[in-house]
Amino acid sequence: MTKISDEIAVLRLSKISKHYEGLRVVDEVDLLIEKGRTYALIGPSGCGKSTLLRMIMGLIPSDAGVVYYNGRRLAELDVRTVRAGFGYVIQSGGLFPHLTARQNVVLPAAYRQWSSQKVSQRLGELRELTQLPKDCLDRYPAQLSGGQRQRVSLMRALVLDPEVLLMDEPLGALDPMIRSQLQVQLRQIFHSLNKTVLMVTHDLSEAAYFADQLILMRGGRVVQQGSLDSFVREPASPFVTAFIDAQKSHLGPAEKSQ
Repeated sequence: MTKISDEIAVLRLSKISKHYEGLRVVDEVDLLIEKGRTYALIGPSGCGKSTLLRMIMGLIPSDAGVVYYNGRRLAELDVRTVRAGFGYVIQSGGLFPHLTARQNVVLPAAYRQWSSQKVSQRLGELRELTQLPKDCLDRYPAQLSGGQRQRVSLMRALVLDPEVLLMDEPLGALDPMIRSQLQVQLRQIFHSLNKTVLMVTHDLSEAAYFADQLILMRGGRVVQQGSLDSFVREPASPFVTAFIDAQKSHLGPAEKSQ
């Protein structure tokens, strides 16, 4: 595992575990996540990626271990601090169907009682950032395309300007053309905002495109962390090689040549 100093780690996971009906879904995971970098959690279905992300977000408690956020135990922080520090995007977008896109985006700001002027300014910034057409703001989620819904979901996750952005298969439900377009835009957004990003994806090509570091999981454990090149040239186990080989048909020319 790549070593990162605690001084520049925004997140540190120490021996995090989660069990469901006697099955270890996450098994004593240690991770250090550096500020301002993008990480991709990859691995086969059921390996614990999404569960780990939800524990980091504080949505589900761990059975053992500790999550530290900027050196403080996540469990000891108040809800307002956690909500402000983390933005969360899921595959379906997670938008409330009875609220317009505008109402969905500003919901976290309304909870914090922002002024209408501050909300309007932030909404304009995010709409420009995500390239969402202005007329989409007054539509309901069912009236938006899949790509538009994901933009709205991203806007909502960013409205409080969180330090960490957690994304669970954010592009998985989109058709290939829209997905490709959003990949380009998302990477530009990540670079321009200099956020810490932790993304769950089953797609190795997508992970390599976005992330500074890949984190490969299997059976609830981290098998290897590093660049795609290190996975190819110095695999930690035969499973790493098998995982790479199984997805090579989906890699772009640059990744295949490594």
